[in-house]
Amino acid sequence: MIQSMTGYGKSVIQLPTKKISIEVKSLNSKNLDLNTRMPSLYREKELEIRKQIASKLVRGKIDFSLYMEITGEETSTQINKTVVQQYIKQLKEVVDGDETEMLKMAIRLPDAVTTERDEIDEDEWSQIAKEIDSSLEKIYQYRLDEGQVLEADFIERVNTISNLLEQVIKMDPERIKGVRERLQKGIADIKEKVDENRFEQELVFYIEKFDITEEKVRLSNHLDYFLKTLKSSDSNGKKLGFISQEMGREINTIGSKSNYAPMQKLVVQMKDELEKIKEQLLNVL
Repeated sequence: MIQSMTGYGKSVIQLPTKKISIEVKSLNSKNLDLNTRMPSLYREKELEIRKQIASKLVRGKIDFSLYMEITGEETSTQINKTVVQQYIKQLKEVVDGDETEMLKMAIRLPDAVTTERDEIDEDEWSQIAKEIDSSLEKIYQYRLDEGQVLEADFIERVNTISNLLEQVIKMDPERIKGVRERLQKGIADIKEKVDENRFEQELVFYIEKFDITEEKVRLSNHLDYFLKTLKSSDSNGKKLGFISQEMGREINTIGSKSNYAPMQKLVVQMKDELEKIKEQLLNVL
C-alpha cells in the first residue's frame, strides 16, 4: 500500500511541573529533510529523536517541534541579587533617581539574571519519548489515509489510459488502411505506372515504419506493472515514477508514429492522464 509524504501528528503530555507538546509535519521531498525545534534542555536527545523519526517516516520534508510550558512553581531562572545590588549602587553614583526605576534598569544589564542548567530526568524523558512515538504513529496513519486517496486516483487514471489504448488498438487497422490508400492515391495522381511487386515491397517497408505493435504491447505491460506495484507491501514512489517514465516513452512513440489524426487525439488524452499521475507521484513515499 502506498503512503503519501503529506501528514500531521500531534501529542500533548502533562508532567508534574510542565506541559510538553509535540508536533510533526511532513511534506514531499526527494530525500529525508528533517528540521527539529526543541528547548535546549532536550538538545542532547536530538540524535535519538532523529533516528526515531527517520525509521518511521523514511522520506519527506519533516518539521519536528517539541514545546515546553512550565505549569508548576519550579523555575531554573534566578535573579543574581549581588550583581543587581552592585548595579543599583553604581547607578546611584551616576544619577540620583527612583530606586524602582534603577531596579528596572539593573535587571536588564548583563548577568542580572542567571539560568541554571537543568539535567534531564530519565523517567520524565521516557514518558516524552512515548509521546513522540504516539505523534509519529498519528502522522504515519495520516500518510496511509492520504495514500489510499492517491491509490484510488492512480487506478482510475491508469484504467482510463488502458481504455484509450484499447481504442487505439481497435483503430489501428483502419489507420494502416488509410496510409495504404493515401499512397495509392498519390501514385495515381502523378499518373505513373509502377511495378506492383516493387510498390508492395516499398509499401510494406513504409508501413513498418509506422507499425506500433511493440509500443502497444509494452504500454499495456507497463500499465499492468504499475497497478501491481501499487499493491505491493511497501510504498515505492520512486519505482512508480520510473514506470510512469516508461509509459510516457511508449505513448510518445505511438503519437509520433500514428500519422493519423483520430489516433493522435487519443494519444493527447493519454498524455494528459499520465501528466496528472506524474504530478501526484511526487507526493508518494
